[in-house]
Amino acid sequence: MTYAGDVTPAEAFAAVTQGQGAALVDVRTRAEWAQVGVPQLDSEHQPILVEWQRSPDGSINDTFVDELRQAGLADGAPIYFLCRSGVRSVAAAEAATAAGLGPAYNVLDGFEGPHDRAGQRTVAGWKVAGLPWKQG
Repeated sequence: MTYAGDVTPAEAFAAVTQGQGAALVDVRTRAEWAQVGVPQLDSEHQPILVEWQRSPDGSINDTFVDELRQAGLADGAPIYFLCRSGVRSVAAAEAATAAGLGPAYNVLDGFEGPHDRAGQRTVAGWKVAGLPWKQG
């Protein structure tokens, strides 16, 4: 593993909201943030939104690490990366780790989680765990 590890959405929420200097970075696309929603933390902590891939072409954001640094992430502070289902967030955690940021963690199952048998995202993830979020 080339990043600090994987955590559940509940573990990431607790780490970020308990005042330990940790940050939650949502690496989905702008379209996903607008159409699906974003995590909500508390009045002192809000997610940092930085695309890992650009929409609509899916190209990797070549300024990703620069944007993380511009967001003011503290040196040595834990970073929890979240995407839709926990795949892009692994790549983001690896990139952050390679750039000397973090420790960087992947949030398992992401914001929406995997598909159920009916093709819906109702199995796991931030939303299914009942963690706070808002749409639009």
